[in-house]
Amino acid sequence: MSDEPMPTRWSFQDFKLIYDAKFGRKRILENGEAADNPVSNGNGNLHPRRTSDTAIYEQFQSQGQNSDHSNAFSPNNIGDRPQRSLLPPFESAEMRTLAESLSRDIIRGSPDVKWESIKGLETAKHLLKEAVVMPIKYPKYFTGLLSPWKGILLFGPPGTGKTMLAKAIATECNTTFFNISASSVVSKWRGDSEKLVRVLFELARHHAPSTIFLDEIDAIISQRGESRSEHEASRRLKTELLIQMDGLTQTDELVFVLAATNIPWELDAAMLRRLEKRILVPLPEPEARKAMFEELLPPQPGEEQIPYDLLVEQTDGYSGSDIRLLCKEAAMQPLRRLMSQLEQREEVVPEEELPKVGPIGRKDIEIALKNTRPSAHLHAHRYEKFNADYGSQILQL
Repeated sequence: MSDEPMPTRWSFQDFKLIYDAKFGRKRILENGEAADNPVSNGNGNLHPRRTSDTAIYEQFQSQGQNSDHSNAFSPNNIGDRPQRSLLPPFESAEMRTLAESLSRDIIRGSPDVKWESIKGLETAKHLLKEAVVMPIKYPKYFTGLLSPWKGILLFGPPGTGKTMLAKAIATECNTTFFNISASSVVSKWRGDSEKLVRVLFELARHHAPSTIFLDEIDAIISQRGESRSEHEASRRLKTELLIQMDGLTQTDELVFVLAATNIPWELDAAMLRRLEKRILVPLPEPEARKAMFEELLPPQPGEEQIPYDLLVEQTDGYSGSDIRLLCKEAAMQPLRRLMSQLEQREEVVPEEELPKVGPIGRKDIEIALKNTRPSAHLHAHRYEKFNADYGSQILQL
């Protein structure tokens, strides 16, 4: 081998591409023809070298001359050197491997959920825009004492739209969105959980502006010392998360931590302090419920009008998820009637000759109301009390 510097830590794909580029392994182009530039493989035989492999190796050589780390090398960006690498430079190959596993939790495409598609929740949407959208849109005003909030907590009954609000932020804001759950940062290997948390925040700072969405955060950081059965690894994970959250206030990078939970009263007090904005996502109001029914059960011309007023009146205490189930149950009634008629026939009806499903009537709505019950109204008073004690509200516009 020559005296050219070789990488000290790499993945298998990195090694394969550099080896092929250096020693001239024969490669076949996409059009099925061999490359035109032959090189020697060391045995006197000439093999064509693919130009893209040569570009990769030259890119690696130039990076090796300018940096002591090989982590910035990325074989995915052939012929187009990016301004920012996928991974920041890490001090060890172990940390780079953990970063590669966390990179899978970055949402690449848009979830396609806009603010207008979320019915109601005007207060929650206003507070989220103020905390996340405005600092990115107008960074000049959010300096000094008005520096952006780093931690935001969405709490409320299940099925009220907390995850949809997070998806709307990922759609509307031009930020790198990390969708993190307990399985992303918890490892069976000793010490890896804390390292995963550390690497997560390093990745978020590297890809800033970015948003870290911690869904069901109560599964990660419940109250410490509440039970003697709490494992040492769990305490270390919670401590590292708290330390990293404090570190966000010491950097100018726009990194937001967006957390969601159904049981906010079980969160650790230290985490509540770091989640500066605590936004209640309540059960839908009558106006929001009517808008949901009109979207899920749109009126059809020439058919019986759907009693929206009856639906709004009878669904007090229903969450958005409950309302969707109610509409699905109502839409199943005419389908059930049609299926019973088709099952009575002895011959098989071809698919192109199947009759259309009938309209939804008032009786179908009444049957659906009897068969569907609310699932999120039991602890409504606890959410109101928690919001009164710790929540953020709009006092003056």
